[in-house]
Amino acid sequence: MPVQRLNHAVLYVRDVDRSVRFYRDTLGFRTVNEIPGRAAFLQAAGSTNDHDLGLFAIGTQAGASPAGRSTVGLYHVAWEVDTLTELERIEGALSRHGALVGHSDHGTTKALYAHDPDGLEFEVCWLVPAELITAEDRQLRRAPLDIAREIERYGAQTRGGVGISIPALP
Repeated sequence: MPVQRLNHAVLYVRDVDRSVRFYRDTLGFRTVNEIPGRAAFLQAAGSTNDHDLGLFAIGTQAGASPAGRSTVGLYHVAWEVDTLTELERIEGALSRHGALVGHSDHGTTKALYAHDPDGLEFEVCWLVPAELITAEDRQLRRAPLDIAREIERYGAQTRGGVGISIPALP
C-alpha cells in the first residue's frame, strides 16, 4: 500500500515553550500533550491526527541548522489552508510576529514562507481546486503573490485543494 499523506513533522528547537507559543499564535496549533520544558505535541485546528507537530528542546546553546547551506537536510514543511481568507489571516499573523520571509504564486499553489523562532523555514499554502486550474496555472512559476487579487479571482471562501489534496466533492 503506498504512502497516503504526511502524518506529522518533528522539529528540534531551542526552547519548547517559545516554539509552542509561536505555532499557537501564528498558525492556531494547540497542545495535545507535553513534557514541560522538554517536548510538546501540537495539533492543527481541524486536524484528526493524534498530533501534527512534535517539538523537542535541545537547549539555547544549539546552533542554527546548516541544512541547505553546507549540509543536506529538510528545506521546509508545508501546511495547507482551506481558504484564501485563512491564508490572508495567517499572512497577517506571520507579519505581526516578524516571521514572514516571502510569498509566491506558483500557479496552482499560493504560498507564504516563514521562519519559526529557531529559523526553521515552513510554508503555508492554498491550492487551486482542480476544476479551476487553467493551462496557465499549470506552468510552474514563481511570481509575487497578491492575495487580494487571488480572492477576487477565486473567491474568499472557495475551498482549496479539492480534487488535488482532498477528494473532489460528490
